[in-house]
Amino acid sequence: MIRAYKFLMRPTVGQAAALAAMLADHCSLYNGALQERRDAYRHVSKTSVTYGQQSAQLKEIRGFDPERQGRWSFSSQQATLRRLNKAFAAFFRRVKSGETPGYPRFRGVNWFDTVEFPKDGDGCRWDSTPHDRVTRVRFQGVGHVRVNQHRPVVGKVKTVSVKREGKRWYVVLTAEQEPPEPLPKTGSVVGIDMGIASFLTTSNGEHVANPRHGRKAAAKLEAAQQVLSRFPRVRRDKRTANHQRAVDNVAKLHRKVRRQRLDHAHRVAVDLVREHDVIAHEDLKIRNMVKAPAPKADPDQPGSFLPNGAAAKAGLNHSISDAGWGVFLTLLHAKAESAGREVIAVDPRNTSRTCPECGHVAAENRPTQERFHCVSCGHTAHADTVGAQNVLRAGLVHRDANPA
Repeated sequence: MIRAYKFLMRPTVGQAAALAAMLADHCSLYNGALQERRDAYRHVSKTSVTYGQQSAQLKEIRGFDPERQGRWSFSSQQATLRRLNKAFAAFFRRVKSGETPGYPRFRGVNWFDTVEFPKDGDGCRWDSTPHDRVTRVRFQGVGHVRVNQHRPVVGKVKTVSVKREGKRWYVVLTAEQEPPEPLPKTGSVVGIDMGIASFLTTSNGEHVANPRHGRKAAAKLEAAQQVLSRFPRVRRDKRTANHQRAVDNVAKLHRKVRRQRLDHAHRVAVDLVREHDVIAHEDLKIRNMVKAPAPKADPDQPGSFLPNGAAAKAGLNHSISDAGWGVFLTLLHAKAESAGREVIAVDPRNTSRTCPECGHVAAENRPTQERFHCVSCGHTAHADTVGAQNVLRAGLVHRDANPA
């Protein structure tokens, strides 16, 4: 199996400048390759340029511009071109399936924050035997950079990536290792219902509180963004010291909220995986759930629109995003796979409207957000608990119908 490791780097001032130059030059290569594809399709009889053709031009590009392109790793530049090729492949896949395509866009320097080295030892070297108790990673054109390695790397390192987050630099490793031993069986199965009032509710009636990290930091974020809004939008190299300080403050607050949300998701996912053999959850389409409502044109007044509940929906969308369901479910599946647990996604329709006692389905079964009262048999319970019980039942039916 492949496992990723992310470590904070401690570059010197000169190394940080070299890392920033590496990102800028790879960004320039990405944008140049994108421009070539656009021009070829528009002006040369809709000709498509492939990754192979652009990769074959790298030798000439490096020779023509040795100061910017020639000093970096050839394989890392191939990875950047491969990254653009994946963006086009995803674009054509969405066009073919009838989805909103989203044509690949040019990347600004601030939006291009990762450079990948496809093989350890080709343009980079992870020092697996650190000297003087200091771990270092070497990058071509940068040198040996100190790394804050907070845990050991198990297995053979396959790829190495450089990632910039605000003012911090990280190295991301992927290592191939043997699958870990599965956790001992507990004999427990559980269904979970994701929510806003509670982060999740289990079929056993347990509620995990929603920490609402984004809402707690909203006041500080609002104040920081108001300070930032006083400065005109200019390029990074044209910013004043106060402008750059305001940008860094906003980024710092967002980074803290993201880390808090990720830490909470890790803790909840670990507890579920340790305690249960089978975990069933709703197959939520989060991207569709946070879409803004379509505008309603007023037939009596052309050019005017009727109320469509956009303000209320915006508040719900913000709460859904703050809960971080997508991050949690991704971690849950990854941890369950490593622990030998089974995670089942079920259709979420009517899970909170179906009575677990008699099976009656009706919208009236849920008179309030928290209360469930079956109009057929009179069963009463917490609505989220009922939803989790129905999710578990559907998950067990799905498992029995599709044995491993």
